[in-house]
Amino acid sequence: MTERTLVKNLAALPDGPVAVSGWVDTVRDQKKVQFVVLRDESGAVQLVNPRTDETEEVAEIISGLAQGSFITVTGELKHDERVKLGGIEVKLATLVVETAAIPETPIAADSGIDKRMDWRFLDLRRPEQNLVFRVQTTLEHAWRTYWVEHDFIEIHTPKLMASASESRAELFEVEYFETKAYLSQSPQFFKQMAQPAGFGKVFEVGPAFRADPSFTSRHATEFTSVDAEISWIDSHEDVMQLHEELMVAGLRAVKEKHGEEIKALFDVDIEVPTQPFPRIPLAEAKQIVADRGYVVPREDDDMDPEGERQIAAYVKETYGHDFVFLTDYASSIRPFYHMRNAADQTITNSYDLIYNGVEISTGAQREHRVEILTEQAREKGLDPEELGFYLDFFRYGVPPHGGFGMGLSRVLMLMLHQTNLREVVYLFRGPTRLLP
Repeated sequence: MTERTLVKNLAALPDGPVAVSGWVDTVRDQKKVQFVVLRDESGAVQLVNPRTDETEEVAEIISGLAQGSFITVTGELKHDERVKLGGIEVKLATLVVETAAIPETPIAADSGIDKRMDWRFLDLRRPEQNLVFRVQTTLEHAWRTYWVEHDFIEIHTPKLMASASESRAELFEVEYFETKAYLSQSPQFFKQMAQPAGFGKVFEVGPAFRADPSFTSRHATEFTSVDAEISWIDSHEDVMQLHEELMVAGLRAVKEKHGEEIKALFDVDIEVPTQPFPRIPLAEAKQIVADRGYVVPREDDDMDPEGERQIAAYVKETYGHDFVFLTDYASSIRPFYHMRNAADQTITNSYDLIYNGVEISTGAQREHRVEILTEQAREKGLDPEELGFYLDFFRYGVPPHGGFGMGLSRVLMLMLHQTNLREVVYLFRGPTRLLP
């Protein structure tokens, strides 16, 4: 039996016998010759079957093929520059239908996103979707390579918690034997626990959950969180430097491996950003946005999505950069564990990272002095008694530290210039979606 060859490897082979397996993309059933475009996980190839008395058995099978049927074929590989699909084709000898698809497919090229999500396993057959997850693989590998080469330790924190990580808002409560538990909305407390444990630098890529009844194009109730935490920092500037080095490493790897294919399928040029990324204090950013004609209509001190788009446009125009750190967020809108600025207690040593107009991450220097941490928790309306296990981390010695949490899918969405998070999530979870 001829060993199966991936489509992407056919072009490098000489003319001769090959075997390929995949699913039927299209069939052109003509009187004298039949053409089948077969796809596998690596690409597409044209199969050809000239209709003769000797090939009629194969011809009858092809005539009954429905789109999506999985087949295995053997035949003769031929290089022919006239063939538009890669300059190669396979002249069929045998064709075996592994599984036949139902003729009427439930989704089409113009189906809406909700319909496509209902039939996600079919939607994922599109070359663009295949590329999304190969890009994701490369991106995560590049990040992990950076971390490992810089002596980070990988941790896997629990996703069942006895109490909230920040507050009781946006938490999923689940029954847990005779008590209640909560799905983790962040590994924050546990990655901080690694600092008094003496781990120094840690990272995690894992699931997180937010009971946020939001239906925007950039929110999900379950998402993959990319987290890092480091010891012995002087300020949040150290965290920002780590963050930008990580993003540069990831984007460079994606550009080198997938840049041409991303351009072909998404019409997007992957840009590797220069360092350092622009940094703008939040108050200054709001003024810049106001000068551009948009006043952030929030009652609190935060930026809103349109403000993020406006400041990103300003940075692109002024610095030619896709990234910007918004720094010095008000303590009123930051978690209790963010360190406050020594010269101005109304702001924190924290930042948001904006990429192509959307926030992808929050980072900060953490407060490591237990007395101040306890008081800041009280100011936020939290009961220190319920935070006992967390506060204990700081009672037995802890170095100055900081870190960030980042949404993997948002990075992918913005990198590939997609308008909806659902396009880059393998299986999306939102307020009204638990299937498939």
